[in-house]
Amino acid sequence: MGQIQSDIIGDDGDNPRGWRSFAAHLFAPIKITWGQFFDLLVPLRHSAHIRRHAASVIISRIQLVAAIFALMVPLWSIIDWFVFPWPEWAMMTVLRLGSGVVFFLLAWPWKISKTRLQADAMLMGMLLVPPVFYILSIHITASLNVTGTALLVTKLYALMPNIVLAGLAIFPLTAFEVALFSAPAFFFAILGLFLGGETLTMDQHGPMLWLMVLVMGVAMFSGMSQLHYITALVNRAMIDPLTGAYTRRSGGEALDLQFRLASMKHTPMCVAFFDLDKFKSINDQFGHEEGDKALRTLSERLREGLRRGDVLVRWGGEEFVAILTDTTTEGAKIMLERLRATGFGLRPDGSPMTASIGVAEINADHATDWPQLIELADQRMYEAKRSGRDRAVLPEGITLVFGDKPIF
Repeated sequence: MGQIQSDIIGDDGDNPRGWRSFAAHLFAPIKITWGQFFDLLVPLRHSAHIRRHAASVIISRIQLVAAIFALMVPLWSIIDWFVFPWPEWAMMTVLRLGSGVVFFLLAWPWKISKTRLQADAMLMGMLLVPPVFYILSIHITASLNVTGTALLVTKLYALMPNIVLAGLAIFPLTAFEVALFSAPAFFFAILGLFLGGETLTMDQHGPMLWLMVLVMGVAMFSGMSQLHYITALVNRAMIDPLTGAYTRRSGGEALDLQFRLASMKHTPMCVAFFDLDKFKSINDQFGHEEGDKALRTLSERLREGLRRGDVLVRWGGEEFVAILTDTTTEGAKIMLERLRATGFGLRPDGSPMTASIGVAEINADHATDWPQLIELADQRMYEAKRSGRDRAVLPEGITLVFGDKPIF
């Protein structure tokens, strides 16, 4: 996961004019950053945690809405019996019962993984039911010369695409996703016009399409607001506010996932346990503010040295754990040498900060679960500390001593 961006939109006092200034006033109430705004537009950079939580919310709301419609849609057949003649009312009843079955299957509490792909598939399935129902109802009632209540009912069916667009407002989606899920509603609305024998004209059908665009816009704003709220809650729970690294709880979840993936794919994975040397003396001599600054600096240097797919966790106090995916012991050794060459930052007195490091690897250590991997890395970290600090102890008795190497 990437680090949290701290610069709020409009915090550039050197440029009070122009679109940045306008955006600063526009977004100031919700304190949204440029990076966060981009993430609300497209889902390209969402973390696994955000995707998983959003998927859970989407699926739970799909099941709730589907349960309601599974009951209400078949019951509406009573109205069809009164307004349509035989056999049209019978066909409408069959259509409603079929729709009710689809909604029932979507509402059923299946034991599913609740991935984002699963959520999107369920959402698209639910959103397709009303417009498909609308198209089939046109085919069923096409030969009827409807008037009065029957005409009112058929016009209500024509609102199905708008219902789909309005329904999107209850789901945490990006702007791109709302537009994507809205596309079938526009397609079926226009298709319904052609099947009804009408020719699409802007003067006659423009207001209808404009209303659909407005409804989609409202759904887009609502979905983005919900997603921003979910993202803020997840980040608050999983990201350490001081260092920008994962919290221990969320780091444990990431470790569990990466360990299972590495075990299934038979790929290497390392964990590196970092402990900042003589951190207590920084707090005692220079105060906790300088201690916090040292932790932030160490976290920044570690994140800069890790790959995009690696994960940094603040395990507790001055201890950090780096999850190195698809990395062997030799790969971890190269990474540690590179990190130490660039340095971990400076102490308040100007001397370089150092760390004692322990490394464990899933295959070299024959680890059966991730807590065992962490325990081995922790033991090796303490071994490095007892041996003189500023060094790393790796599997197979490998020790890297950094004290005699230059820091650039």
